[in-house]
Amino acid sequence: MSQREVPSTRPGPADVGLRFLAAAHRARGAIDRQMAAAGLTLSRIKLLQVLAGRGPVHQAELAEVLGQAPRSVTQTVEALERLQLVTRVVDPDDRRRKTVGLTEKGRSALTAGEQAGHQALECIFGALDAGQLADLDKLLACLETVPT
Repeated sequence: MSQREVPSTRPGPADVGLRFLAAAHRARGAIDRQMAAAGLTLSRIKLLQVLAGRGPVHQAELAEVLGQAPRSVTQTVEALERLQLVTRVVDPDDRRRKTVGLTEKGRSALTAGEQAGHQALECIFGALDAGQLADLDKLLACLETVPT
């Protein structure tokens, strides 16, 4: 390369990927902070959403659906139970199994948490104009098809 040639400043896939991950991390933090003001976190909201959609389920099934370790789900369920957002009932046929259900207080908290998360997303992605949102949507759709 001669002295007059300028090296390419085009970012490579890893550079863009790192920026994407950093942006996703910041967005997740903003959503968690907004939801925390409503008394929840994104992971707790996801658990409550599963219960709202499926009805009462065994803890093991809940862990499988969420793709989390059973112990992590147990800890989250215990915390939500202390807040009276879920109930746990021992299965009469197998005392080792517990069924988790959503309480009315949990349903209300879920609604408030979802609204808080929605507001955070509106704030973050509202900074983009309609064309930028459409472009981002297309790019994300492309990434969804990439095998992992």
